[in-house]
Formats: sequence, C-alpha cells, structure tokens
Amino acid sequence: MSALPRLAIDRLQPGVFISLGDLGWIHHPFLLNAFRIVSDKQIQVLHGLGLTEVTWDPARSTAEPLPVTARGENGAGEGAGEEDMDFAAAALAGMLDEKQRRIERVRAQRDVFARREREYESEAASIADILRTFAARPADAHGDASALVGRVVDGLMDAPSVAIHLVNQKSRDSGLAFHSLNVMVLTLLLGKAVGLTAEEMRQAGLGALLHDAGKGEIPPRILRTPQRTPPEEEFYRAHIGYGIKAVAGARNLSVAAKNVIACHHERWDGTGFPNKLAGERIPRLARVVAIANRYDNLCNPYDVKRALTPAEALAQLFKKEAAHFDPDLLQRFIKTMGVYPPGSFVALSNGATGLVIETDPARLLSPTVMLHDAEIPRSEALVMDLKEAELAIEAVVSPASLPLAVVEYLAPRGRVDYYVEGSA
Repeated sequence: MSALPRLAIDRLQPGVFISLGDLGWIHHPFLLNAFRIVSDKQIQVLHGLGLTEVTWDPARSTAEPLPVTARGENGAGEGAGEEDMDFAAAALAGMLDEKQRRIERVRAQRDVFARREREYESEAASIADILRTFAARPADAHGDASALVGRVVDGLMDAPSVAIHLVNQKSRDSGLAFHSLNVMVLTLLLGKAVGLTAEEMRQAGLGALLHDAGKGEIPPRILRTPQRTPPEEEFYRAHIGYGIKAVAGARNLSVAAKNVIACHHERWDGTGFPNKLAGERIPRLARVVAIANRYDNLCNPYDVKRALTPAEALAQLFKKEAAHFDPDLLQRFIKTMGVYPPGSFVALSNGATGLVIETDPARLLSPTVMLHDAEIPRSEALVMDLKEAELAIEAVVSPASLPLAVVEYLAPRGRVDYYVEGSA
C-alpha cells in the first residue's frame, strides 16, 4: 500500500480526511488520530499546534483541498493576525480540556468493564463448584445455583433496558462453566425480551445453568469430535440422561428446570433428541435455552478454528438452521443481539478497526467499541460510544482478514463471553 499524501494546513477545509498518527495521540487535542475535518475551528487548532502539513486520505475525504493560495490569503495560516492566533490558542486549550475530560470518562468506563469482568470470573468459578458438587451435595448445589440465578434475574427485571457486555476475562479455562454461564446470560437476555415473568426467568436461568450437567460423564474426546461415528453420537446424546440423573437428588428442583435439561436439544421441526418432540410440544423455556445454547456453541466451539463471529453465528441460525427453532423466539433473539453483536470486529468510518464490546437494544446502530491504535497500550485502549464520537460502522470484518496484532490487541482470548446488566 502506497503512503498517503501530505497536505499543507492552509489547504484544509471541512470534508478533508486527515491523520495525525505521526504526531501521537497524547500530543494533540482531538479524540481520534484520524478524522474528517468538520469545522474551521479544527483547522485553527491545527495551526495552534504549530503544524504546517498533515497526512490526508483522498478516498475518505468528502471535499477536495483548497487551491494552493486560497487559505493562505485570508485564513488562519501564515498571514493570520494576532486575533486569529489568540482564537486558535483558546480553541486548542478548550479542546485539550475536553479531551482530558473524555480520557477520565473512558478510564471510568474501563473501570466499570473491569468490575463486570471480575464478577463474571467469580460467577464462572461458582458455577464450576456447583457442577462439581451436585452429585455429592445436591441440596446445597441447588441452593447455590438458585441464589446465583436469582441475583442476575433481580438485576434485570426492573431495569428499563439491558446492556450486553463482551467479557475479556483472563482465565484460560474455556470449559463447561463458562459455557453454562454464557447460556444462562443469553437465556435471560432473550427471556426478558419476550416478557417472561420473574419466576419463569428464574426457572429458565436455572435450567440453562444446569443444561449440560451430564456432560461430565462423556469422554472429552467425544465432546471435542466434530464428526462423530454413530456409536459416538449415541454416547454423546446420553448426556441428557446423565444430566437428569445428576440433578435427581435436588428434590426441590422444578419440573420446568428439569424440562430444560431434558429438552434443550429438541428441535422445532422434530429432528432433535432425545424424543423428537416438535413445535409447541417442546416446553417453552427449553425452546429459549436451545437458541442460547446453539449460539454459544457456534461462537465458542471446542475447536477454536471452527468458531464463527457473532454476526456469522446469527446468520447461520437465521439462514441455515431456522427450522430447528421456535420462529418467534429466534426472530426476537436476533433483534435483541443487535446488528453488531458484542464480539464483532468492525471497520469504522474513520478508517480504524474496532471490537464491539457493548450494545443496548435501544441503540442498535451505535454500540460501544474498543478501538485499535498501535500507539496506545491495550490497557489504555480507547473505548467509546459511537454516537457520542460521531463515528459509524462501515462493515463487519472477519478476524481472519485482520493482522494478527490487531486481533490480539482487541480480543486476545479468542472467545466470546457475555455479561448482561440492567441499565438506567
């Protein structure tokens, strides 16, 4: 790729797309290193920085640069008067103050995200303990599971909206506990969207948390095999029966939660297992969990090379597997996850690459995105609401098409895990 051309500051006008990457993000007052000029004030600030030229991108510009002499004769360039330069200095100072306030807001937002990730880690550890101890201490494990689900449900039921946050937790354990937590989170997200009652949410969440309780009896080799032989598939399907057996000692576990364990692999078209139930014969809560379970399995398979991006997973559900799921629930799930689900790599209107880390169903086109910038340490990465930053997503991109350094900066774990939280 050829280097972008340089352009004299005096030739800038609104609509010209420029880059200040060679200056360094901390040395200028603008929010981004690359952006489209929108006002003469921005040009005056560039003069106030003492710059004489910048890199510009003709392809991303919506206006041509001014002729060579136009701004030099009457702009804030070489012939600018003292009043103009004072204005540039004032504008520069104001923008630097605003940038510092923005940095503080970003830092506070990162602190919130870090708290959520710690909570996610804690919940996953609790689920691992619950699944390990169910057979030996079923009453205690059931109580712990109910309390965990109840905490999440109570936080969601009264919230006017729900924010879905991508979790970049540090654990390398990508096993059953994280899958169970993901499926529970996605189940409750969909359950709220379709208007489940608080009690239905608790039973759906509990069933989702325990839906794969029987997989501990299945050899890992069989679980990890994408193409199973008929005997291997039969052994794999036995995890349903093992799951029912695993929770049998929890005498207070509801029939609704047990039905989720028994029926989360049944399909709307009758091709599922173990009983080939079809349509509304499948318990409704099991139909909700089935969608959440399949989505997480597509995003986080045992073989990471087979993982789909969130957008690809939604497309797979809608275009290739729609017959397997309750059509109304599937439509609501796709709408709830959004146009750009958390975990999506995106190309932005300023030329940057980002990772969607939070979405709100009320603002589907303007999620919160972490931006890649090699000049900024990942621990200080820019996190911004696209609506506030006046940026737009131009395309969803596959991580396979991106440089490895960009992928590792934005998503070092290669997994898609979620935390869901009510928002005011």
